[in-house]
Amino acid sequence: MAGILYLCATPIGNLEDMTFRAVRVLGEVDFIAAEDTRHTRKLLTHFDLHTPLISYHEHNKFERGPELISMLLEGKNIAVVSDAGLPGIADPGSHLAQLAIEEGIIVMPLPGANAALSGLICSGLDTTSFLFVGFLPKTSRKRREVLESIVSSKATLLFYESPHRLKDTLKECITVLGERKAVACRELTKKFEEFVRGTLSSLQEHFQNNQPRGEFTLIIEGNTKDEEDFEQLTGEISLQDAVEQLIKQGVDKKTAMKEVAVKYKVSKRDVYQALLGK
Repeated sequence: MAGILYLCATPIGNLEDMTFRAVRVLGEVDFIAAEDTRHTRKLLTHFDLHTPLISYHEHNKFERGPELISMLLEGKNIAVVSDAGLPGIADPGSHLAQLAIEEGIIVMPLPGANAALSGLICSGLDTTSFLFVGFLPKTSRKRREVLESIVSSKATLLFYESPHRLKDTLKECITVLGERKAVACRELTKKFEEFVRGTLSSLQEHFQNNQPRGEFTLIIEGNTKDEEDFEQLTGEISLQDAVEQLIKQGVDKKTAMKEVAVKYKVSKRDVYQALLGK
């Protein structure tokens, strides 16, 4: 009989978040497929586990994945772990799960810590509907394309971001999404855990004055504005008129569009389309 592929959650910071079940299974399986074997070895040492490790990550998944499937078909049990949290969320664990399912291999979850959901439930924002975006692309153009594709979503938006890109991401979000409530969750479950709550603009100001440190989960309010609400929000002034008023004051068109988008909490795309429709 084929073995079982376990997708095993590991702590996102605090080692006490490791479950009893996860510790037991990691000690019982034949192999552990790890994103970073050095990182996972430290985790295993902490729990006095000595299961053999196999390197499995984004850069070798197409080569190593079929090898792991062959081992499973031979009857070996394998657990997949990422560096932190649930494997298969923004990492190659999902690819291995797909390969296993195609071969009729049992895929079993070992639930546990997850940064996106941990940030969401402590954000104070709507939790009834949410959209996990993960890491945005590195280039400004591609980041904007992704943000423009979700600008109309009413679901709360969940992002992962590194400290050195956080300020650029906040700037891009303000430009494309408009002003919204937002929460930056820093170093979740770790010693310096912090929640910075406010709006995209207030977060941008905060991190201009406080250098971002640690890994971030960014939670942003979904699009809560209906088209019929706009006149009430703007005091009976249209988007076109708002832009033209700024232009008459000497502001260039591009800057005027941006300022109107931020002031009235709409996206620049909405402003642009309103101008085209005039």
